[in-house]
Amino acid sequence: MSREMPLPKYHQVYLVLREQLQEGRFNEGLPGEMALMKQFGVARVTIRRALSQLAGDGLIAREPGRGTRPLRASASPHAKAQAPEGQRAQLTGLLENLVSMGLRTSVKVLSVETIQASVEVAQALRLSEGERVQKAVRVRSTREGPLSHITTWVPLSIAKDFGRKELAKKPILLLLEESGVKVGRAEQSISARLADAHLAQHLDVAIGSALLDVRRLIFDEDDQPIQWLHGLYRPDRYEYQMQLSRVGSIDAKVWISKELSARFH
Repeated sequence: MSREMPLPKYHQVYLVLREQLQEGRFNEGLPGEMALMKQFGVARVTIRRALSQLAGDGLIAREPGRGTRPLRASASPHAKAQAPEGQRAQLTGLLENLVSMGLRTSVKVLSVETIQASVEVAQALRLSEGERVQKAVRVRSTREGPLSHITTWVPLSIAKDFGRKELAKKPILLLLEESGVKVGRAEQSISARLADAHLAQHLDVAIGSALLDVRRLIFDEDDQPIQWLHGLYRPDRYEYQMQLSRVGSIDAKVWISKELSARFH
């Protein structure tokens, strides 16, 4: 933990462990306090304070003599969220925009692996828990530097035709189409989160910096999920725009999205 970071050491540890818990790294239990002290190079009081904050968030349970174990939510709000029919993003313009961005930026593939789907991933992709998926982690950059940290999960039956080499050359949506998938629609949510140590390193920002948190679930023409994406974007280099139209009768007018676009610099 760096003394130059803007957050206390315990909170830096907390942010890193929270991200790792969300990724399902500690399904068999968290490392002991001594192991965490060695990993982060901090005192025991720092580790205990970080663990206490995680416990207070309901992310872990600490049981004397049995160690520390993660508490999994029964369902992910991101996986279960369903947008009203009129608000679901059609990919006519969005697909072109995403592919264009992929072709106009450079990408570094951090990892590509075949894993068993976690509960959260299985729910999003409508798979059985433990079914195999391809997980890919990439950092996309512009001339100014890192733009986004992207993690994608694709059913292995679809992703078997491409791997690290192909992901380094082409946007994943193009690879899906080349694999015979006919892309249909997408559901997307955008929120915010703070950068942990891992993200801060790859996106060249300070720990605790605000990032745009994008979750995107893409379906084929048969309305089957084919890709789940979790992207973290630097807000100083990326913006998302929506054009909205008012429709309906005068007493029941609603806003619907007319076009989706993303701009980066």
